[in-house]
Amino acid sequence: MSGSLNETPSANRLHIGVFGKTNSGKSSFINAFTGQEVSIVAEVAGTTTDPVYKAMEIHPLGPCTIIDTAGFDDESILGEQRVERTRLAADKTDLAVIVFAEDGTAEGEGAKAGTAKEMIPADREVIFREEIKWYHFFREKNTPVLLVINKADISPTKPLFEFLKSKTGEEALIVSARTGEGMDSVREAMARKMPENFGERLITGNLVGENDLVMLVMPQDIQAPKGRLILPQVQTLRELLDKKCLIMSVTTDKLIPALKTLAKPPKLIITDSQVFDYVYEHKPGESMLTSFSVLFAAYKGDLPYYVEGAKKIDSLTEQSHVLIAECCTHAPLAEDIGRVKIPRMLRKRFGEKISIENVSGTDFPEDLSKYDLVIQCGACMFNRKYVLSRIDRAKAQKIPMTNYGVVIAHLTGILNQVVMP
Repeated sequence: MSGSLNETPSANRLHIGVFGKTNSGKSSFINAFTGQEVSIVAEVAGTTTDPVYKAMEIHPLGPCTIIDTAGFDDESILGEQRVERTRLAADKTDLAVIVFAEDGTAEGEGAKAGTAKEMIPADREVIFREEIKWYHFFREKNTPVLLVINKADISPTKPLFEFLKSKTGEEALIVSARTGEGMDSVREAMARKMPENFGERLITGNLVGENDLVMLVMPQDIQAPKGRLILPQVQTLRELLDKKCLIMSVTTDKLIPALKTLAKPPKLIITDSQVFDYVYEHKPGESMLTSFSVLFAAYKGDLPYYVEGAKKIDSLTEQSHVLIAECCTHAPLAEDIGRVKIPRMLRKRFGEKISIENVSGTDFPEDLSKYDLVIQCGACMFNRKYVLSRIDRAKAQKIPMTNYGVVIAHLTGILNQVVMP
């Protein structure tokens, strides 16, 4: 995966998910909030089919990804699949917005101010049951939630405002996507509700600082086509530049010649996990060693949990079942780390009959009970919220989970020599 040193990767952006019933005005709200035509608006129910992801800069929030989701009451032929993708979007959401509309009419071109029926639902408990359920889902996930009552220009809002306050303890914001009323208040509320310390996590933690020499060992193999660096390399390099570190980047075959040119050893060597054993064998004794995958395990996930999960490797047998989960969806290439190299290492140690399954992208099973171990990649393509949702699933089902770099370090016997941020 190539990347620009100046462009914020999608996985590092604040993911704002917008949820609500079909045609509650979610898309109109997004367009008014962002000041752009991000989503299609129409009177036809179910206009938004799959989640729409739009990267943009929003003051005062910074780099964001706005997610426009299908209505969670979609009853079309493909409704179940669309709702499932809405659930997936929820797992990726750092800050959730739930849009309510009292009258349920669309806010497209045909809806004129003052023409909608002033509907006062007799039983809001039933009408807004799904929205309230989703509110509690997000709260259980410790995801900040903002409640928004849309269509203030054509519908009464006070009864719904009081209802939501009684059910959630939250004071909903009242807006009109048509007129733009209330959008400044939405931005201010989002800034207050942003996850604490969001965007302040560091890939390298406190391992190095200004003027420290860091060597990056970056094999340029088939996974990194000519002219490109993979995303973890780009992001790590950019962070080290921001820290004002001294940086030397080499391919594996130039490790030894590069070390010989240095007046003093690097404070830290960051390597591709696939050559962990080679770099460990040849590094200076005083240089700390880690890998891009290990750093991203801490940056995106739960490194102590991954290290604990790696201990399960020693109890695997030829009858064990292992799931290897890769975030990228590229076609498998020769010597692919998740589909070839790690399986080869496991089969060499535990026998050819050990069961190894691979999934990619967001195809992560709900039920993990048949697996003895889950091995997750560095997850550079996913935001931390989604990676943690996978970890929570594994923890809830008591299934050990670990990471590519941690597994390779463990299998090569050097895990206790690897530094962790």
